[in-house]
Amino acid sequence: MANRGPAYGLSWEVQQRIDKQYDPELEQILTQWILAQCGGIQPPEPGKEKFQEWLKDGTVLGKLINSLYPKGQGPVANTEPSNKAFKQMEQISQFLRAAEQYGIAPTDIFQTVDLWEGKNMACVQRTLMNLGGLAVTKQDGLFVGDPNWFPKKSQENRRDFSKDKLKEGQNVIGLQMGTNRGASQAGMTGYGMPRQIL
Repeated sequence: MANRGPAYGLSWEVQQRIDKQYDPELEQILTQWILAQCGGIQPPEPGKEKFQEWLKDGTVLGKLINSLYPKGQGPVANTEPSNKAFKQMEQISQFLRAAEQYGIAPTDIFQTVDLWEGKNMACVQRTLMNLGGLAVTKQDGLFVGDPNWFPKKSQENRRDFSKDKLKEGQNVIGLQMGTNRGASQAGMTGYGMPRQIL
């Protein structure tokens, strides 16, 4: 993946936990979505390493974020492939800035090295999943996969309660207000009294 040697000890254990979070099924769904959204892109071979290589140079990500904007108004100007590491990382950084401007929370965005070095591909998956959900919500993007994963704009969480049930709810004190159970002042001494030493 990168020019680093193998990890040992605690670093190895941490990397193993991060690698376990990667979801091959989500990889397939994201690949289908990117191909449907962008069009004209060659699909990668299955596997985490191949998925990372496919996204590593930043061209696919640049085309993806540009496809969510009206034609000619995409935030990533250059989506041409490059063999230079600096250019690849710059294109990934442009995608990340554009994703944040699009509405993805900064805490949901992966670091450039997570993708470029392949250290945390699960985080890359989460960012792309959040971007897909936001695009569907804004009705800027297509969706391929399980339609129940993303909420539709027209969905409501409407509930109808009877008048008796609503009146009954007014008598209940929520736990956010506090509770008087389990607390007592038994054994408490008055404030200001000296400590009795016998």
